[in-house]
Amino acid sequence: MTTSLTARLDRLLQTLPRTYAGPGGAVAVLREGEVLVRHAWGYANAERRIAFTPRTLFRMCSITKQFTCALVMDAFPDPSVLDGDVRARLPRLEEAPPGALHLCHNQSGLRDYWAVAMLHGSPAESPFGETEAARVIAGARTLQFAPGARYSYCNQNFRILSDILEARTGRGFAELLHSRIFEPAGMERALLAADTRAMPDGTEGYEGATASGFRAAENRILWTGDAGLGACLDDMIAWERHIDATRDDADGLYNRLRGPVHFADGAAAGYGFGLNRHLAFGRPVIGHAGGLRGWRSHRLYAPAERVSVVAMFNHFADVNAAALDLLGAVLDEARPPRPTPGAAAPDWLGAYVEPQTGLATRIEAAPDGQVRLRYGHGAELLDLQADGAAGGEGPRLRPGEGGLWMDRPNDNQSSLLSPRLGAPARDVAGRYRCEELDAELTVADAGGVLHGGFQGFLGQGRMELLEPVGPDLWALPCPRALDHTPPGDWTLAFARGDDGRVVQVEVGCWLARRLIYARVG
Repeated sequence: MTTSLTARLDRLLQTLPRTYAGPGGAVAVLREGEVLVRHAWGYANAERRIAFTPRTLFRMCSITKQFTCALVMDAFPDPSVLDGDVRARLPRLEEAPPGALHLCHNQSGLRDYWAVAMLHGSPAESPFGETEAARVIAGARTLQFAPGARYSYCNQNFRILSDILEARTGRGFAELLHSRIFEPAGMERALLAADTRAMPDGTEGYEGATASGFRAAENRILWTGDAGLGACLDDMIAWERHIDATRDDADGLYNRLRGPVHFADGAAAGYGFGLNRHLAFGRPVIGHAGGLRGWRSHRLYAPAERVSVVAMFNHFADVNAAALDLLGAVLDEARPPRPTPGAAAPDWLGAYVEPQTGLATRIEAAPDGQVRLRYGHGAELLDLQADGAAGGEGPRLRPGEGGLWMDRPNDNQSSLLSPRLGAPARDVAGRYRCEELDAELTVADAGGVLHGGFQGFLGQGRMELLEPVGPDLWALPCPRALDHTPPGDWTLAFARGDDGRVVQVEVGCWLARRLIYARVG
């Protein structure tokens, strides 16, 4: 390393543990296969005083998805031969089913099963294992969109793939990972850590924050090809070295995974084979993040520069930002400056409905020349532009013909938003039933304030205070769920009959949309 690069990395390593404060963490940086940084700090288990080291086992969570796709590609170079297997696992589906590649690219149209579990009344800490997963997966009758038309994150896409791999090969998923991926890549401690209740070496994940204190997170999911990878920092260093060592092998697994992916209409897709494709500091980067309550991870590879970054926190700090800090230090690049504050608030702030998904879309003023977009599972801050639009290469809001448009190229979606002006009426209390899910929604007037809660075969969910959005449009918050990434706000879009009375409600979030609940009481 040059003296200046060493100095940049040393300065960053001194500040990382406080900038992203929590019990512990570990990071690595590689360039051209050479390890520039291998560093861990804090505690893997603060109560038992187990130090966090490069050998600490960690839940890599959704980083698993690329390994599942690697196994698919290794065992079945043409994944479409598995299309019939996918169809067989969706026995109630009334529409044309997705194929195996649609699952690999999160273009299946299936609703995410951990989000749907919340509609079945699941408490955040309830068990979710083989029985629960099989019932939710097999219960799908409709899709959110035609396979290949859109992108929507869906965890069971990769669970289905791992189940098919086991059935087709007659070997366990853990064994397949070890023999076909971990061993060739030199990942000595990596394993399938399917049970999220505990890690073999005692490593703990933590909820909370410095101001309020940290507590051990309780997780009871049993997962496989969607998020089950357990690995230490040294294992991930071995994976990154394997990626770089096979960079010129056209048939190498990672090169096949990171190849171009498209939607059915030919548009380029930013996600495929369990990997995100995006730009960082103007450079193409391929990688993935992972998360569960108490666990955050991120890995990325910049192929042109041959730079890899791995970051792992056993707490909720922004691991994606930390990974970008490390990449920027290697490239000697700074984050782009924030826009100059003082831009006038646009006249298109307010509440809308996105017509393709039916989801409430709320746009509010934010500090520093930005607007806050509330549409997906979390709020997005978009920079105001000189042309009156907001956003950049990702989500973008722009005035255009007919009104305000929202472009989401990663989702292959562009739509004219429908305004929802005014306050909603309060006569929506009642009991609603979704025939497809065999589940219910209760909306109750509790002392003049509306609350809502779901119930189904997984239990009776808690009642949450509804937030008014617009005429017959409410939001039901879901800030905690089985998965790290919760549904966020469920949109409740009520519909009335000819007599003006509410007859049904359409329920949806970014992960699970367009479910109809008929009023039954």
